[in-house]
Amino acid sequence: MLKRLYAWTLSLAQSPHALWALAFVAFVESSFFPIPPDIIMIPMIIAAPRKAFLIAGVATVASVLGGLFGYYIGFALFETIGQPIFDFYGKADAVAEFSEQFNAYGAWAVLIAGVTPFPFKVITIMSGVTALSLPIFIVSAIVARALRFFIVGALLWKFGEPIRDFIERRLGLMFTLFCVLLLGGFALVGFL
Repeated sequence: MLKRLYAWTLSLAQSPHALWALAFVAFVESSFFPIPPDIIMIPMIIAAPRKAFLIAGVATVASVLGGLFGYYIGFALFETIGQPIFDFYGKADAVAEFSEQFNAYGAWAVLIAGVTPFPFKVITIMSGVTALSLPIFIVSAIVARALRFFIVGALLWKFGEPIRDFIERRLGLMFTLFCVLLLGGFALVGFL
């Protein structure tokens, strides 16, 4: 099923309404959809590099709005919608484990999930469950999603098709390593 969903999502990039399709996928991916918007963004930017930053901007805005919907799911609809989403991603135990400490590090969780391959929707829903400060959530989501989508857009704008393999296979790992090093640096500074 995921393979067909992936293929369908990829096919949207060639639609005459690809920008709207990107906005839709970026919105739903931030709240419940399993396929990331990068799948549409990458071929769109390769086909029209001059629109790279417009495409990244649309993905960012739609993703943050979708994140707000994910927050609402966690805040008001967790039992009916949020819990099944957590079950699907194998994160059902996360609510009990992280609820107490989540808000202390919620901004970091949103930032890290927003740039790494970790499912962003899990964090958006969790933010609503724990009632993370909405301004903190919004600012963190904007920074994280803009960072991710504009870096992808800039790389494709500058290097085109040759950088595609790196983005698809290794950029998530690079973002993850960066976050680990950043957090490790803060922990080290706190320790000293």
